[in-house]
Amino acid sequence: MYRSFPAIRVEGLADQQGLGADEVKDRRRQYGSNIILEKPPSGWRNIIGDTSRDPMVWFLIGTSLLFAWLGNYTDAAVLAAALVPIIGMDAYLHRRTQATTEGLSGRLAARAEVIRNGVRAEIPAIELVPGDLAIVAVGSPFPADGLIVGGAGLQVDESALTGEAMPLRKQVMANADTEITLDRDEIDIDTVHWGVAGTRLLTGEARLRIVFTGAETLYGQITRSAQTGKQERTPLQNAIGSLVVTLVVVAVVLCIALAAIRYYQGYGILDAVLSAVTLAVAALPEEFPVVFTFFLGVGVYRLARRQALVRRAVVVENIGRITCICTDKTGTLTEGRLHLAHILAAGDTDQNFVVKIAAMAARPESGDPLDILLHKATLIPAETRLETFPFTEDRRREVAIIQETTGARIAAVKGAPETVFAMTRLGDEDREMWLAKTRELAESGHKVIACAFRTLDRWPGGEPDRDYDLVGLLAFEDPVRDGVGDAVARAQAAGIRVIMVTGDHPATAMAVARELGIGRKNPHVIEGADLAAQLGHADSGGVLDIDVIARTIPSQKLDLVRALQQAGEIVAVTGDGVNDVPALQGADVGIAMGERGTRPAREVASIVLLDDNFRTIVRAIAEGRQLFFNLKLSFAYLLMIHAPLVATAALIPLSGFPLLYLPVHIVWLELIIHPTALLVFQQLPSSDDLEVVKRRSKIRFFDTKEWAVIGLVGALITFLIMLGYHYSLGIEQDVGHARSMAMVALVIASATVTAALSGLRSRSAFIIVILTVGSAVILVQLLPFADLLHMSPLHLVDWFIAALGGLFAGSFAALIPLFQRKN
Repeated sequence: MYRSFPAIRVEGLADQQGLGADEVKDRRRQYGSNIILEKPPSGWRNIIGDTSRDPMVWFLIGTSLLFAWLGNYTDAAVLAAALVPIIGMDAYLHRRTQATTEGLSGRLAARAEVIRNGVRAEIPAIELVPGDLAIVAVGSPFPADGLIVGGAGLQVDESALTGEAMPLRKQVMANADTEITLDRDEIDIDTVHWGVAGTRLLTGEARLRIVFTGAETLYGQITRSAQTGKQERTPLQNAIGSLVVTLVVVAVVLCIALAAIRYYQGYGILDAVLSAVTLAVAALPEEFPVVFTFFLGVGVYRLARRQALVRRAVVVENIGRITCICTDKTGTLTEGRLHLAHILAAGDTDQNFVVKIAAMAARPESGDPLDILLHKATLIPAETRLETFPFTEDRRREVAIIQETTGARIAAVKGAPETVFAMTRLGDEDREMWLAKTRELAESGHKVIACAFRTLDRWPGGEPDRDYDLVGLLAFEDPVRDGVGDAVARAQAAGIRVIMVTGDHPATAMAVARELGIGRKNPHVIEGADLAAQLGHADSGGVLDIDVIARTIPSQKLDLVRALQQAGEIVAVTGDGVNDVPALQGADVGIAMGERGTRPAREVASIVLLDDNFRTIVRAIAEGRQLFFNLKLSFAYLLMIHAPLVATAALIPLSGFPLLYLPVHIVWLELIIHPTALLVFQQLPSSDDLEVVKRRSKIRFFDTKEWAVIGLVGALITFLIMLGYHYSLGIEQDVGHARSMAMVALVIASATVTAALSGLRSRSAFIIVILTVGSAVILVQLLPFADLLHMSPLHLVDWFIAALGGLFAGSFAALIPLFQRKN
């Protein structure tokens, strides 16, 4: 893995004396303070502000004052006392929502030891600036991101970022001061030489040349993505907003109607107001947007541990829905490092001479990996480059005019074999032979270039384009990354299309696709020039029959993305260069390469891969699907419990019976429903397994079967509550006893739904189920609590009936996870 950073950050800092005072001031003015984690709002004032936005609080205050005004001081006191657990729950959930972010602060350094002006000093970590030379002691966290330039036997705990429990060995970068002064905008450094803020040094003492501080550190990016991403609205957010508005309008209408009917039935103004207000609070669906926002934040951190840095939290909604991945080849499917695998020399030409000619035509300063590799592969004597005719996509060759130390002038050319062959004096038969060799190498996944030269007795200028002597072929290979084949197989088995988009030769692309199993045994490969015709013949609603696109240009990549989206695909696109920016922006999920990606690509992408590996994409999709499924479970729970609550809060009073729910009962239920929806399902464990997801022309949060289960469970719980209430009221002639039967049935049903949906696979699920059932036992069976809640203790047979009914109704919720596994 590699990290990129601007060379200017540390350029010229070769000595070990550290920065001077004036340099520190200039750099702090330029880069700001090292505030990696913004301190979240805290304290009583903030908690009070958040709590004041909870409608439940105002409901309790209003009803408590109403009871007090009417002289019912006991109920007023009970409701006032209920403010304590409600505010306590708000305070806990307020802290719990920020727990992931604040949990990182415990791994951040509060102070740092640095060398400045040759003197070791301890300073607050927020005062560090890029270029500082920090000393990290054993057991201490790295105070910022930077280059390891000193130390021995270093091991680092990076589990907070990667989830990897084993310590990672780090190495000092030899010749660091030489490397970072290269005349390039971006420097690529292997992460074995890189220290990251928040990770902890386990052995040795390290010297760290600070490169990134504050929001630019990896930790800083993760925390800010969770905060800033919440400002964007997604289709699901808009749908939730519409649902909330609809439910609120319906609730207002029902409340007004209920109040009028209760008053008309002769129950008095107090009963009418209480029934209307209680129904309003029961029907208020404030949990839905809260749960959604909370899950987005959780998703950011879970994906970061999968080496996928989410830059906009709202993308968490889409990543689990991906049905097609348009991936580049080099560095994502392959290692991204060319190796010279074969040298085919012409005639009795020495193999070293073939490499030498290719190196003469290469320009390592261009940054082209192939040019750099060629110069490292051979020693070239001192020479004078008189002219260069660079490689372009149209020319497909590079020519250099070289004057050797002997005074002789030669023209050296390297490039696409068919182009170079046309410039040589090869006969037709020989040319076909060399083309056959080229095809053979290309079909086995090699990148093949041809090399030729000619002597120039006199050179009037311009590019020589004929009469060259072929010296041979060079075949390079870029090995497939370990595990990528398995990842491709898993993705395709789960119904996710994988399309390779590359600028390589079609035969090379075909060989890699076959090795990885992309598409089929004989992948359908086309060239970028043929893409427009292919798209023109594709049905608007059909699936494009393409597995590999070779020799593409950026506009063609964007056209492919748009065509796939029109065909109903949710498209993820990988890219690393400026030319990938349009496709990254146009995709449903743009994925930039963190190791070799350019800054523009990383800026427009919604996800940055920290390891540039296709396996990470598949793992992120698996994580995204689990997160989305967790969110579905949370919403299913809310619907299954809220619907019966609202229905019975309206139907029983409308039927002319005494009120089922009093304000204090809504408080009790709120203390169960809110933490269950927020805490239970987001902790369900992730898996690398990818289940098959059916394609649909229109994305729906719940499918027909799931809605049927939600409706069935809601109807059964509603029927159970009303039956228990009517049965007990008719037998006991005691409203308190009837309320107890109804409340126990609803609470047991809530616990059963929670257990059925979660499978009790998280610690919080187990705890909340126990507390939910325990609350029913304590509040119903202990007479002092039962009196305060206007209920009566139940007989053993009543408990059996209510519990059995709750278990029966709630157990059907287990069908939703079952449908998910079969979907």
